[in-house]
Amino acid sequence: MSDLPRIYKTEAIVIQQKEIGEADRLLSLYTPSFGKLKVVAKGVRRTKSKMGGHLEVLNQCTVLLARGQSLDNVSQAQLLEPFLPLRDDLWRLSCGLYVAEMIERFAAERQANMDLYQLLQQTLHRIAAARKGDLVLRFFEMRFLDIMGYRPQLDRCVRCEEAIKAAPLAFSHASGGLVCAGCQGSLPAGQLKPVSVNAVKSLRFMQDNPFETAVRLNLNGELASELEYLLRSFLFYVLENQIRSTEWLDRLRRGTGG
Repeated sequence: MSDLPRIYKTEAIVIQQKEIGEADRLLSLYTPSFGKLKVVAKGVRRTKSKMGGHLEVLNQCTVLLARGQSLDNVSQAQLLEPFLPLRDDLWRLSCGLYVAEMIERFAAERQANMDLYQLLQQTLHRIAAARKGDLVLRFFEMRFLDIMGYRPQLDRCVRCEEAIKAAPLAFSHASGGLVCAGCQGSLPAGQLKPVSVNAVKSLRFMQDNPFETAVRLNLNGELASELEYLLRSFLFYVLENQIRSTEWLDRLRRGTGG
């Protein structure tokens, strides 16, 4: 980044914002060419600001940035995609904020990752159009794990490397994948999460197929809950911290059945 010009332009998706001072905001942007950027939008909270509506969380925009000593400053912003269906539905909005928080918490600053940017953009579009919101999130989580280098091993046992053939099946967060029946006794019981055959099949299907094919999956009832628990707990193990947005998603589901 040291060889960047003093003024540079990039496409970005706003993944977090925090109010600072009387009229400024600290923004976290995810960009295709520079990865995650922390920038300051000065005066953006003033009524007369022309940038305020362009820089809301989950907006995709083009920004003109001026390099600063510690943080770069937003000089101009132009809205590209507001993902309006997310603003009109609390469940969709909460799903979008969950995805944004995942990117914010996991992604390193100033390290470009075009695959991750495209996944974020595509996932927000999918949430906006979703009839199967849970499936969109599970597919995002599987692809996210792949991109970040935590692809779970689902075809072979992580202990003996033999092909997984029969139940009972278990997943080890510490080992990053499935453990066959013969190897489960070699691990402490607390490191193993029982997993159903249907859950394994669903995870493999999402891992091996594009979204347009994976959307055929039916993740209703117990299977949806099992996959959510398994992936959420694996992400919690990898991140070593709780994703705050999951609490709001759980609350909405209990209140609305979403």
